[in-house]
Amino acid sequence: QVQLVESGGGLVQAGGSLRLSCAASGRIFNVNVMGWYRQAPGKPRDLVATIITSGSTDYADSVKGRFTISRDNAKNTVYLQMNSLKPEDTAVYYCNLRVPVLGNNYWGQGTQVTVSS
Repeated sequence: QVQLVESGGGLVQAGGSLRLSCAASGRIFNVNVMGWYRQAPGKPRDLVATIITSGSTDYADSVKGRFTISRDNAKNTVYLQMNSLKPEDTAVYYCNLRVPVLGNNYWGQGTQVTVSS
């Protein structure tokens, strides 16, 4: 089993920055995709960014140029640096780890990010 623990959410003013962290523990396959998704009230959970073990990344258009995803494979940790935050970035942010070859998919408990105008 795999556990994901997020940290770093909070309240910030528009234009500010936050950094989210997610540490994975347990039996982790060495080739995987880690990522961040977010869910605002009344809306579906949407992709924010993903990063595979090799470092290749993918971003939602709404966060390109403002958010940066990175990972430390030795620590099984993924980060999301969020700059120039907007009120529409307000959501619960969820960490995700997928192992495509095994069909495994894990979620963290979520961390609230609130951006005030």
